[in-house]
Amino acid sequence: MSINIRFIIPFILFVILDAYAFQTFRVVTRPLAPEWRRMLFTAYWGLSILAYILGIGMITNIISEKQHFLTIYGRTLIMVLFITKLLSIPFLLIDDIKRGLLGAINFFMVEKNFDTGRSRFLTAMGLAMGAAPFVLLTYGALRNPYRYRVRRSKIYIDGLPEGLEGFKVVQISDIHSGSFVFREPLLHGIDLINKEGGDLVVFTGDIVNYKADEMDHLYDYFGKINPGKGTPIYSILGNHDYGTYYRWDSKEDLEKNFREVKNIHKRLNWDLMLNEHRIIRHNGATIGLIGVENFSALPQFPKHGDLKKATEGMPHTDLQILLSHDPTHWDFEVNKEYPDIALMLAGHTHGFQFGFEIPGWLRWSPSQMVYKQWAGLYQKGRQYLYVNRGFGFLGYAGRVGILPEITTLTLTGRKEDASPAR
Repeated sequence: MSINIRFIIPFILFVILDAYAFQTFRVVTRPLAPEWRRMLFTAYWGLSILAYILGIGMITNIISEKQHFLTIYGRTLIMVLFITKLLSIPFLLIDDIKRGLLGAINFFMVEKNFDTGRSRFLTAMGLAMGAAPFVLLTYGALRNPYRYRVRRSKIYIDGLPEGLEGFKVVQISDIHSGSFVFREPLLHGIDLINKEGGDLVVFTGDIVNYKADEMDHLYDYFGKINPGKGTPIYSILGNHDYGTYYRWDSKEDLEKNFREVKNIHKRLNWDLMLNEHRIIRHNGATIGLIGVENFSALPQFPKHGDLKKATEGMPHTDLQILLSHDPTHWDFEVNKEYPDIALMLAGHTHGFQFGFEIPGWLRWSPSQMVYKQWAGLYQKGRQYLYVNRGFGFLGYAGRVGILPEITTLTLTGRKEDASPAR
């Protein structure tokens, strides 16, 4: 029995956090009848103990990738409980600091005038702050992982040739095939892709989480992507496709896996672009489609993309479109050095799978604390960036407010028809 040592300390911290957060539950339920308190305490610790068992199983590798359901939903349960209880802690800390100060004052006073008991208000606020994400994250895991949404935008291209008027680009991104537990719901998403009738279909990276064999039972599903009309499907790599987040036994195993990941695209009849370009002809007009390997402005992600190499020898075309997985590439290089690229398509952020969006008014996600462009359509001058919210999910097996996405971008030379961009 092997042990994942790197998970032991986080597990111990989770247990300590759990015991401390229980204080909110204990205080708030005090006015209830004993039988109700017992039932609620049983539910609280029952979920926690289940999380402990699953966590120990994963630490000791008793629960491995072969127990796919337990692995995916075990991580999700632990994540939900951790976030729930972590958010209640600040109110407990404030209460304990207050109690400590009052206790110190009482110590030096003859008459002990200050109550050092727990504040029901602060503990109730702590419970409320924990309960809200618990409900939202549980709902997101049960309802939203396969709740695909088609998002359509019209992009104004100044001087667009008549032959490209109404040209449809359908984009999917971040499949993360190793995260799927249920396969049949995928067919609904794939059917939505095909119904969009794209003139061009692109995939912008992260076909797996870590290993090529994650796709073994999914070829029959993703192989059904076929919008007809002989529409080609072009693809690129994302940061997860290099296999560097998995602990391989040797460098040779890592390199073999990378070859197999690239072969996934070939088996799906997708044209994988590795710092390359393709010329697409449509109704007498030409599109220069550029595809780069993963490139990020953030230091923790790989930088294999080479835009100079990808565009080398590319003839003049009526329009240039870039596929680049990480949206930080846009500000880092594309805007500064490649003004002829009219549209860049990216993914990567997933919108952190959590947030809210009220069209035309307000939207928020934790991802905006890391990424300037994190979801949807953006514009700088004559250039556009679209960041897809992802088809799959990673880590947390759900989504709250940021649903899995299929994107359709329609090109137009009529400014009045265009969708607003940020």
